[in-house]
Amino acid sequence: MPDDLAAAEVSFPGSGGLVLHGSVISPAGARARSGRAGVVLVHGAGTGTKRDKLLGEAVAFARQGLSVLIYDKRSEGYSLFERSYSQLADDALGAVRTLRRQPGVNPAKVGIWGLSEGGWVAPLAASRSKDISFVILVGANGLQPLRQQTWAVAAGLRKAGVRGSFVDRAEPTMYRVIADAGMFPEPYYDPEPVIASLRQPVLGIWGVHDLLTPPRETPPIFARALEKGGNRQYTFRFFADADHAAHRTPDGGVTRLPELAPGYAELVGSWVGEATSGRAPVAQVTGPAPVQADDSVAVPPAGWWESAGVQGAALVLFLVAFGGYPVGALVRRLRRRGGVSSRNRAGRGEAPPVNRAGHGEAAVISRDGQNEASSVNKAGQGKAAPVKGAWLISAGGLAVVVGGFLYLFYSIMTGGKLASPGPLVVERPLIWLALQALAIATVAGTVLTGVRWRRSAAAGERVRVGLLMAGGVVFIPWALYWGLLLP
Repeated sequence: MPDDLAAAEVSFPGSGGLVLHGSVISPAGARARSGRAGVVLVHGAGTGTKRDKLLGEAVAFARQGLSVLIYDKRSEGYSLFERSYSQLADDALGAVRTLRRQPGVNPAKVGIWGLSEGGWVAPLAASRSKDISFVILVGANGLQPLRQQTWAVAAGLRKAGVRGSFVDRAEPTMYRVIADAGMFPEPYYDPEPVIASLRQPVLGIWGVHDLLTPPRETPPIFARALEKGGNRQYTFRFFADADHAAHRTPDGGVTRLPELAPGYAELVGSWVGEATSGRAPVAQVTGPAPVQADDSVAVPPAGWWESAGVQGAALVLFLVAFGGYPVGALVRRLRRRGGVSSRNRAGRGEAPPVNRAGHGEAAVISRDGQNEASSVNKAGQGKAAPVKGAWLISAGGLAVVVGGFLYLFYSIMTGGKLASPGPLVVERPLIWLALQALAIATVAGTVLTGVRWRRSAAAGERVRVGLLMAGGVVFIPWALYWGLLLP
């Protein structure tokens, strides 16, 4: 800890009685005046994020004369697929109560600061308590979480040079399915009613190069909600060359430097002084225009026909239909080998009686063998064309279904400002183009096989190819829905 600052360890109960641990960082020495304002910092998304993640902000704000409480974020009840903004807000309220009791802090001048996900949590906490005297939001989002997330990943992909159906159709579709399956927490949380209920002064800060929150769309949403609630004590400030967290960025928001945007900490210090003395600015918006290349797009809940259950059923059908064909072929081959071996053993045992029967019986056997061979050849000729098409459906369909889901999961997990789509060709990921080519081949194989499969002589082959055809027919609208057959 720098010599001009002092740190005190604290513990406090959060939601459900969970004990959380933190530090209060305050000015030391001659700067440690009494009656100072305080602020609780609320983390962005992440499980069990340590307080040190916000140490840079805490030190900078403390040097502006504030007492700053940072704490370790909960991991219990919070994960990639589980979280509650209400629970996190109660955690933050526990931190506020603790900070109000700290020596030298004026309990009437304690506020809350929220970054990113904390931009949903901090207003919710402030709406529940009159003990919070001001609200500071950084990189906050006025959109529903699912809409914000799909925009962020799409923005990262487009910044990486991706265009076409992968970013326009497949990526948002995957998120809708994930949300429908209950694996995206709080997908349709609406922050506007909470923002409209705020009566405290609000300071909103956005970096011009925010790639995780739409920086052009969000501030008007906040202004509209606050005005609707009759609160005009808001100040919005945009910082040049700054990213989502209002840190400096040298490359348009992709890389975050440790340093805060110049003037950010000073703004917080001066604005808190004004807000806690009853002189908060009214409806003030300053700074350069934010950079946002594309608008966000609404992500409505999935209909029944595109739900996670239907998608799961289609996936099972594809695995059974496409994967069952080569498995069935392998089983038949093994049985055929077993049958040939048995006939060979039987033939060796019956050789003497055949010799005693004479040439007449041998001739009959020979003629029967020729007839059987002729039938086999005819059947084989009948099956040759559909078998070739069937193998194309089986191999292509499996590769598209399995490879497509794996690539989509990889892309959304590495999405956002650090998107890594791999090599691009004509602004399309090479892997996605390969999957599209296989999808087209699968559709072509389905059409060709559908024309010829009834010529198959063996009933068993008709059944196997018929099941494969069913998978191929369902595959066509499925591939269109996911953008695999779109440019």
